[in-house]
Amino acid sequence: NFITVLDAISTEVGNYKRTVKRIDDGHRLCSDLMNCIHERARIEKTYAQQLTEWAKRWKQLVEKGPQYGTVEKAWHAVMSEAEKVSELHLDIKSALMNEDFEKIKNWQKEAFHKQMMGGFKETKEAEDGYRKAQKPWAKKLKEVEAAKKAYHAACKEEKLAISREMNSKADPALNPEQLKKLQDKVEKSKQDVLKTKEKYEKSLKDLDHVTPQYMENMEQVFEQCQQFEEKRLRFFREVLLEVQKHLDLSNDVSYKNIYRELEQNIKTADAIEDLRWFRANHGPGMSMNWPQFEEWSADFNRTLSRREKKKASDGVTLTGVNQTGDQALQHTKHSSHLSVPSNTVQSLQSSYNPFEDEDDTGSTVSEKEDNKIKNVSSSEKNQSYPTEWSDEESSNPFSSTDANGDTNPFDEDASPAMEVRVRALYDYEGQEHDELSFKAGDELTKTEDEDEQGWCKGRLDNGQVGLYPANYVEAIQ
Repeated sequence: NFITVLDAISTEVGNYKRTVKRIDDGHRLCSDLMNCIHERARIEKTYAQQLTEWAKRWKQLVEKGPQYGTVEKAWHAVMSEAEKVSELHLDIKSALMNEDFEKIKNWQKEAFHKQMMGGFKETKEAEDGYRKAQKPWAKKLKEVEAAKKAYHAACKEEKLAISREMNSKADPALNPEQLKKLQDKVEKSKQDVLKTKEKYEKSLKDLDHVTPQYMENMEQVFEQCQQFEEKRLRFFREVLLEVQKHLDLSNDVSYKNIYRELEQNIKTADAIEDLRWFRANHGPGMSMNWPQFEEWSADFNRTLSRREKKKASDGVTLTGVNQTGDQALQHTKHSSHLSVPSNTVQSLQSSYNPFEDEDDTGSTVSEKEDNKIKNVSSSEKNQSYPTEWSDEESSNPFSSTDANGDTNPFDEDASPAMEVRVRALYDYEGQEHDELSFKAGDELTKTEDEDEQGWCKGRLDNGQVGLYPANYVEAIQ
């Protein structure tokens, strides 16, 4: 079988079948490298998206959290670093797909040409080259194998003839004529051995004569395959170096600048400066609005809401008023009424719109109430009022129900807020009697939305209703 002979030759010479298969493997390796780069690009994209989402989430948490000052800015710098690094990793993804991936794809298309009947042109050319180089030598090898087989058969026949002759000499039943025939067969077998041996040796000499040319032709085809493989190996090395440059951010100037800027922002954080700021704004160093003596005036009395209390720029003094004959003035911590001269009524009315919705009951003053106060009789002016007025509706003179039983004309304009379940992010201890206290992780119900000063109204699960800072909770999804 000619194919069997070729396989034996290929095994002896150096497995040309494996060399031819290497061409097919080269095409597959190009596809594998493209898949490898594509997966890495997808990882870079996913990582960039995760960095961006992480930075956005924590920016919001830090902004709403209790951190302040230069340390807050340093914390924000960490999120800014993530956003910038995310952009760099998106650039890596684009470079891997638009440059490296496309480069391999184009090279593979140019280096390997598919045939109509399947396989690649380069593979067929290599295999045909090996077959052509082996054909003359394979023919001689076939002759050697035939001569070898004939010689070995003659040797076997000679041995059998000699054995029969030896056995016949010991057998007295054989006549001389039969013995002569056995001796003639031994002689003939010896001559056949000499002839087949001579032919076998001659075929080997002929094979040795064509072997150098055979080796030269085989090496020539092998070198052509080597050159093709060398191009692929060099190309892969070039592409992998390009991939390394795209992945290596350590040599990227913008990448270095990101962490240089991050380090500078973190180092600018100053604990002493933050403590000084907190002392000046929320401690003993903050500007104080100490209670001062004010003359009693019947022209305007107003109940202030919590949001008005929180506005430090208004310069409002919270006092309790005792309208007695001697017009003595007493100051208390939780009083909520203000007496101002008549010349300030217009400015206060322009500052607080009586038609806007308020979170606290009794926080607005209607014109009807203003007129009642302005038309107070002399006997009402001399009437004594309690020293401290509470924010509660039961003692608030400007509550929704007046002395005549009339309802507040503005109550029907206020629409009830939708209740929302929220969860506490931090611990909070109420500073006043109308504020709620809770621990981080506690759940409560928000009954009114955040006001201008960042306060919400809510209800604990035990039924207690009060105010709390809006940025201390998050909505439960």
